[in-house]
Amino acid sequence: MAGGRASPGRGEATGLKSPNLRERALRLLARREHGRTELGRKLAAHVGPEDDLEALLEDLQRRKLLSDERYAESRTHALSRKFGAARIVQELRARGLDKGLAERASAAARVTEIERARAVWLRKFKHPPGGRDERARQMRFLQSRGFSFDAIRAVIRGADED
Repeated sequence: MAGGRASPGRGEATGLKSPNLRERALRLLARREHGRTELGRKLAAHVGPEDDLEALLEDLQRRKLLSDERYAESRTHALSRKFGAARIVQELRARGLDKGLAERASAAARVTEIERARAVWLRKFKHPPGGRDERARQMRFLQSRGFSFDAIRAVIRGADED
């Protein structure tokens, strides 16, 4: 019989008969970090009747190929250029990370929040607010980016003094 029996695949160690799901997961992880929930959601559409998604995710975590902590750090770093700590936490929670992990990951962003808010404000506005309406508009913009009220107040006050 030509083609006969398939050789043992890499997925057999986890109970998977088809390495396709594992290969897809590894391709996704090679591009960028993923959280467990996010990767599970992406792979769910490709699960066959012989595949065990939970076993695959457990195996990837055990081998340290999948890490929510690494994903949280990576995503926090990417978001911190544009957003405040509150928005970063919201984004991480929306991606399926637990609240404690999201808070810990955004702790570093809280330390530099005023400096980052000022940088975002300078990129957007470049000049101090002219009146109350403009001041309110600039404050709303920074608030929508997830910066704390203290950081917003410090940035706007500093702009007024300049």
